[in-house]
Amino acid sequence: MVIVMKPKATQADIDKVVKRVEGAGLKTHLSTGEECTIIGVIGDKKKIASLEMNMMEGVEKTLHITEKYKLVSRSFKAEDTVIDVDGIKIGGKHFAVMAGPCAVENMEQLTEAAHAVKIAGAQFLRGGAFKPRTSPYDFQGLKEEGLKLLRQAADKEDLKVVTEVLNHDDIELIEKYADILQVGARNMHNFELLKALGHAHKPVMLKRGLSATLTEWLNAAEYIMSGGNEQVIFCERGIRTYETYTRNTLDLSAVAAIKELSHLPIIVDPSHGTGRRSLVAPMAKAAVAAGADGLIIEVHPHPEVALSDGDQSLTPQAFNELMSSLKHFTKFMDKEL
Repeated sequence: MVIVMKPKATQADIDKVVKRVEGAGLKTHLSTGEECTIIGVIGDKKKIASLEMNMMEGVEKTLHITEKYKLVSRSFKAEDTVIDVDGIKIGGKHFAVMAGPCAVENMEQLTEAAHAVKIAGAQFLRGGAFKPRTSPYDFQGLKEEGLKLLRQAADKEDLKVVTEVLNHDDIELIEKYADILQVGARNMHNFELLKALGHAHKPVMLKRGLSATLTEWLNAAEYIMSGGNEQVIFCERGIRTYETYTRNTLDLSAVAAIKELSHLPIIVDPSHGTGRRSLVAPMAKAAVAAGADGLIIEVHPHPEVALSDGDQSLTPQAFNELMSSLKHFTKFMDKEL
């Protein structure tokens, strides 16, 4: 249920409504906008159904949310959520760019990549220290040593760090080094991990599952938010279809759909979305035009010798050229890059 307060409702009116709801054994979530305050009610459906709130002072109306996802829903919160990562904002009019190699290989590679993406205008350094790979014989990452290298390279260039977490046992460790915790496509349905991330103290970037519907994706975000962590960022990275020319099929309609269904920010990964270096730039521009709040792009100083995903990684020069052209697109979409 959502309780919409009247524009002139006093703080005392709001406090009385919250007290009554919580007195019934339910939880509340306040969203204060420019015109009015919306109180979200979460908990047992029977208890919510028995609440009579319309006659209370200051209440304009009550609405029942039919979707299983509540906290994530645009009905629950009308205004766009803006995630603040130590001063770097994602969402609203703020456009974020995350860039770097697929996998952390060594300090030389990471230092060169971090410097290149910083000069081009990125705010985040991306890189995998824990790598889930299709084959057990492929490079699996440097683990904590990789996290240390990420942090060192990022701090040197004044960048924030985004890296993937594979299981709940690693959350505390990764939080020591990262600014955003990434949930990969393979783990979107890992509900125990999502529950644990609900208690994390850092923002979570939730990638869409390989074959996940929008509803499944939204409910995955609900798992995180229901645990208390409201800092969730969606990431569209392509879905599995019958097409074989591209690695995945990048679903840019998901950007517009998520904007319609949810208040949370959404970014796009054109690297995994296409799997082809030549397609990254045009799809990145298309993502901006579709309304995305940011991009996450793979950049490697020497893609030809990359231990992971070299075919879809941009060179520093190509990334710099892309960033220069993106400024025109973000300006047109009234976004700040």
